[in-house]
Amino acid sequence: QVQLMESGGGSVQAGGSLRLSCASSGYTYSPYCMGWFRQAPGKEREGVASIYTSRGSTYYADSVKGRFTISQDNAKNTLYLQMNSLKPEDTAMYYCAAGGRGAYCDPPLDRYEYNSWGQGTQVTVSS
Repeated sequence: QVQLMESGGGSVQAGGSLRLSCASSGYTYSPYCMGWFRQAPGKEREGVASIYTSRGSTYYADSVKGRFTISQDNAKNTLYLQMNSLKPEDTAMYYCAAGGRGAYCDPPLDRYEYNSWGQGTQVTVSS
């Protein structure tokens, strides 16, 4: 059973930076994609960034392009999300996710392409 554990969340002021990490284990298959999602109170969970694990292609929501960077360290089975120039509207619970077995992750930010999720890490950005 795939296990994902996020870390690195916290409280920062607008304009600050945070780096989220997601340690993964328990794979019985190689997910085609990994992603970061977020959910603010009263809102739907939305895709923030994703990466195709084999070729390294990355995709971002328009709201975070140019500010967030997703990356992976395959040797450590760890996924990262570097978040710069944070805004109050980035405040949310952030979740790491792994693509389902056989999923092509198309579209790459569609949460239904992912079937393994971490518990989340809270990011709060104050103005």
